[in-house]
Amino acid sequence: MSEQTATATATPTHTGVRRQLTGKVVSDKMDKTVTVLVERRMKHPLYGKYVGRSNKYHAHDEKNEFRTGDVVTIEECRPLSKSKAWRVVKLVEKAREE
Repeated sequence: MSEQTATATATPTHTGVRRQLTGKVVSDKMDKTVTVLVERRMKHPLYGKYVGRSNKYHAHDEKNEFRTGDVVTIEECRPLSKSKAWRVVKLVEKAREE
């Protein structure tokens, strides 16, 4: 085997760290998909006041096991559909039954 071929096969594949976010499930009406609201607090660059910011993410829920009100952790993944590129990793807190 030549030197060039040996180095080409020894190159590792890309295994980057995937972002994880924690938020509350606000919708579970879709099949195998939940909408997760992720809220964060950031300091305003000029005034220094803390401001609340939020984003909604569509996350893949394979077994349809998460319900509205649950707090879950989601993880970045490959695009699964036009708007879905996150998957639910674990349940942090179950919604209170009322």
